[in-house]
This record gives sequence, structure tokens and C-alpha cells, in this order.
Amino acid sequence: MRLVLFFLLSPVFAWSQNTAPSFAKGNFTDDYGIKYTINDTLWIQHPNIKYHIIKWNEKKQYLIAKNGSGHKADESKYTRIDLITFEGMAPWQWGFCLTSYKAKTDIEAEQTATADRKNPKKGCNGFPFSRMKVVNEQ
Repeated sequence: MRLVLFFLLSPVFAWSQNTAPSFAKGNFTDDYGIKYTINDTLWIQHPNIKYHIIKWNEKKQYLIAKNGSGHKADESKYTRIDLITFEGMAPWQWGFCLTSYKAKTDIEAEQTATADRKNPKKGCNGFPFSRMKVVNEQ
């Protein structure tokens, strides 16, 4: 019975690990004026930098992606992006940190030390998290 339950629940678990949290889906601009489009499988930093998302970890608030086109020196390497949500900071709803952006493997990227969410002004490798707000179109 346990084995049956494991196999029945496994697809749900795998699906949840590859789905973006709802706050991170859509079109955004950061506090530097850079525009983004994000969905379950692709993070685009406009106009042409792409991250092909291979894993979302909503519980621990990060994603792992393979660098795509637009990454001159780091194309085909791996990135870990840590996320943080904000309260009372409207219109900024959430932020992100490129914790690792040139790892040789997805495992190396995932094992990179997490960003310090308790210190959003310096917790991203000594820098602030980039704050994100929703925009209606790109």
C-alpha cells in the first residue's frame, strides 16, 4: 500500500517542484528599470538574457536554471536564484538574488549558500535583493 501511495503522490511532488510560485509568474520590472518575463520554465531578463528553469523549490524559495542565450561568458552554466517576498513595500512585491550564476553543474548551483533573507539590503552577496513589481505588458 505504501508503495502504491508513493507512486500515486510522486507525480504531484515532481509537478510542484517544477512550478513557479504564483507571485513570481508574469511580467515585472525591478528597481533598476530592467524588465522580466517569468513562467514555470523560463526566466527572461529583457531584452535577451534567458534562464531555462530546471527546478523550483517553493518551500526554500529558490530556483535552479541553466543559462541560455545572452550570457556571453556564462552560457550553458547554471544559476541559483533565491527569492524573497515583501510586506508593506508596495509596489515592490518580491525580490531576487542571483546567488550563483556561473556554476559548472546544477548540483553545484543548488549547493551554493543561500542568500540572507533576514538582511534584504545586503543579503545578496553583499548587495540588496533586486525588488520586483508587476507590469502589465512587456
